[in-house]
Amino acid sequence: MLDLESLFNLSYGMCIISSKSDDKLNGCIVNTVFQITPEPPMMAVSVNKKNLTNEFINKSKVFTISILAEDTPMEFIGRFGFKKGKDIDKFQDVNYKIGQNGVPIVTDNTVGFIEAEVTDKIEIETHTLFIAKITACETIDENKIPMTYNYYRAVKGGKTPKTAATYVAKKPGVKQEKGAKDMKRYECVVCGYIYDPAIGDVENSIEAGTAFEDLPDDWVCPECGADKDQFEPL
Repeated sequence: MLDLESLFNLSYGMCIISSKSDDKLNGCIVNTVFQITPEPPMMAVSVNKKNLTNEFINKSKVFTISILAEDTPMEFIGRFGFKKGKDIDKFQDVNYKIGQNGVPIVTDNTVGFIEAEVTDKIEIETHTLFIAKITACETIDENKIPMTYNYYRAVKGGKTPKTAATYVAKKPGVKQEKGAKDMKRYECVVCGYIYDPAIGDVENSIEAGTAFEDLPDDWVCPECGADKDQFEPL
């Protein structure tokens, strides 16, 4: 039996992995960062090959790890975890500093950080496992509690993007007839907000009875600001 959801019992930390390409910066959230040796101190991180951050790490050979705190807002997680660096500047309106390797260290909602230089990598199907030497590390706020992946899912109600190493695909539902109006409820994969057509989104001028497919393309989640394409049918 292969019950992939049992893997959620493993303990992971929620982090932002950042890198650079010339004068461009990008970062994404991962939950597969771990130390592999004490001396020299070495780290490993798995990053999906579709992520722009993967491309930047391959080019620059450097990255930083910003360790997120439990009280990190879901909208902030959505910005780095569900939005694409090819579409937006993820660091706009975000507090950060440039580390000694020239890569941004996120200071908002961060417990501490690690800077690293890639020494090796392993290509594994959809992901790249980057192995790196730690060049600097520091605690930013010792009063904050690091967020585990279990806390993100169980307490904050967070979801997993399809590019994550820990993503588990949902079982396919009943296929809707072509041309039929979809009046299903939809759930935001970032914060768990549920759009119910029977209620609509009155505060944003969406009347009750409006199907999800009829929402404007620029409509966003009222709770966390996630784009419309970050919703899944229930």
